[in-house]
Amino acid sequence: MAETPSVEQLLSGLNPQQRAAVTHGRGPLLIVAGAGTGKTATLVHRVAWLIAQGTEPGRILLLTFTRRAAAEMLRRADGVLREVAKTTGRGPSSRVWGGTFHAIATRLLRRHGRAIGLAEGFSVHDRGDSEDLMNVVRTGLGLAKTDRRFPKKGTCMAIYSRCVNSRSKLEPVLEKAFPWCRGWEDELKRLFDAYVDRKESLGVLDYDDLLLYWHALLGDETVGPRIREQFDCVLVDEYQDTNTLQAEIIHRLRPDGQGLTVVGDDAQSIYSFRAATVRNILDLPKRYPDTTLLTLEQNYRSREPILEAANHVIGQAKERFTKNLWSDRQGGGRPRLVACEDEDDQTAYVVRRILEHREEGIDLRRQAVLFRASHHSILLEAELTRREIPFHKYGGLKFIETAHIKDLLAFLRLAENPRDVVAGLRVLPLVPGIGPAKAHALMDMVGGSGEPFAAWKTWRPPEAARAAWPALVELMTSLAGPGKNAGLPEQVHRVRAFYSPLLEQVYDNPVPRSRDLEQLEQIASRYRGRRTMLTELTLDPPSSTQDLAGPPLLDDDYLILSTIHSAKGLEWDCVYVIHAVDGNIPSDMATGSPEEIEEELRLFYVALTRAKNWLDVCCPLRYYNYQRGTSDAHGYALPSRFISDNVAKFFDRVTPGSSLTEDDEPEKRQPPTGLTSETIRRRTKGLW
Repeated sequence: MAETPSVEQLLSGLNPQQRAAVTHGRGPLLIVAGAGTGKTATLVHRVAWLIAQGTEPGRILLLTFTRRAAAEMLRRADGVLREVAKTTGRGPSSRVWGGTFHAIATRLLRRHGRAIGLAEGFSVHDRGDSEDLMNVVRTGLGLAKTDRRFPKKGTCMAIYSRCVNSRSKLEPVLEKAFPWCRGWEDELKRLFDAYVDRKESLGVLDYDDLLLYWHALLGDETVGPRIREQFDCVLVDEYQDTNTLQAEIIHRLRPDGQGLTVVGDDAQSIYSFRAATVRNILDLPKRYPDTTLLTLEQNYRSREPILEAANHVIGQAKERFTKNLWSDRQGGGRPRLVACEDEDDQTAYVVRRILEHREEGIDLRRQAVLFRASHHSILLEAELTRREIPFHKYGGLKFIETAHIKDLLAFLRLAENPRDVVAGLRVLPLVPGIGPAKAHALMDMVGGSGEPFAAWKTWRPPEAARAAWPALVELMTSLAGPGKNAGLPEQVHRVRAFYSPLLEQVYDNPVPRSRDLEQLEQIASRYRGRRTMLTELTLDPPSSTQDLAGPPLLDDDYLILSTIHSAKGLEWDCVYVIHAVDGNIPSDMATGSPEEIEEELRLFYVALTRAKNWLDVCCPLRYYNYQRGTSDAHGYALPSRFISDNVAKFFDRVTPGSSLTEDDEPEKRQPPTGLTSETIRRRTKGLW
């Protein structure tokens, strides 16, 4: 089929590997897209190509891991299609089914859930709410009052979620991931059974249920074929981050692989703690034997010396899809391998380099410090604060997980689903004089239909609650009844007006918390309705108020501090990887198996490939032991095992405090002394 000029224009900006991926036919396609190789552009053009070739937009399903990624891809596809539409007459990509796994699952369950007896008005619990409900059930079974310490709610939820997402039985999950909980297997089985039943009685689903129910729908003889027939093409982004349940959903959507496009990079599979498995992408050609494998290797992000070092790092992997990233961007210095004396030396070096780059015109927000664990940046944060260097840190508590935001949303969730006991047990104890026991009793009084909070009107509150109780009853009655048709910002404002006086009594720092609530009221206007906002904030929560704002002001400059896990998918001009020593990279908590060590290697590779122009890898060789007891005050470390001699050849070795690298002549690096090696040996022998 001859290409029209507009279609040729669609493909003109692609390199040969990208072009082959975009124009592939309907057979199963695996695109192994290395870091910075234009993965998003390829997927965007693939969507546009399918539409330009006659596929109806509404019959395309695009699955991503963030709502923002899906929206950005479809926006860009629209831009490409505007040119193609001049001759094909096809519509824009707004009708494409694009979103996260959980968002698409929610949409399909709203549409088809009745076929399996799912209530249309079900509400969705985020991880925190799920843990709270797990704790309610845990307490009800008496497991909190045993003679041994039963696992806490967060651990119980993590075990349950791992079983669901990895499609594994409880016993092997405990054996592999939670060995300290093996003695509680029978009690955990009872707890999980009761938890599942309690969710059903309350009409709520948790994150894992969304995927479980979607998976079950696809297996149903009646509904499954209808869902499969909705889509001609299924495209999956970041396939290396899928868990076993998600991979099974994809297989049930496309059992023969026809119309399936999968994009990912096995070298960036780093989320096994979320039950993701690299086996999904590595084994895809085995699941679909006629899979076409295409590799994207031309990197548009980093300079060639950085890529050369990164290639040799990932080249140590035992099993992988072979690819070697390359770039037209030559020149510039090689990445630096910095041997620091201790953590103080590392901090001083990093701060000095940050300021040097800033003086050269590289803004702070174009620089990032990456680390394996959140506590690795504590000393650096203290020094940045002392120097008055602003920074934002990522990898901690999300905005939507903060207590005051969860409080306000709980009012809306309770109005949306009066049976939501977790929301009720969050709202009611905010009122002075109402504790957990009274809150449980009040939730038992809530009706299922009509006027659900009618019984609360006749309840006689204790003295401490008499001032606030009538206002709460009026608020909830209105939000669940006539007030549910009011504009969403107005609903949030009414809740905020009631909640603000309580906020000052319950939490410290009420002023910044109040500002967060104002911010939430402002963004409420972006959502079509209460259910939409609650669902979308639950499924794709913002990390901070920064995510809710527009682009930063020109003078709003700040350094980025981030865990490597949180930095995946991002890029900066200058990257500083700190604490690159064994025990930190790889973490000594993740070296229990060859698979764990392989993932730690991939994590280090992800850190290196975030850098565009400058890369510094710091190895502090001495650590202060804050809880040393009777041992030495300091411990010593070796550079990461991933920086082998073969890998180190692609770095410039640097010692802080000197402008010379270790490749310089020794007599130029060290001042002459009267001490000799023979003298040291003689002193040593004198010890015995």
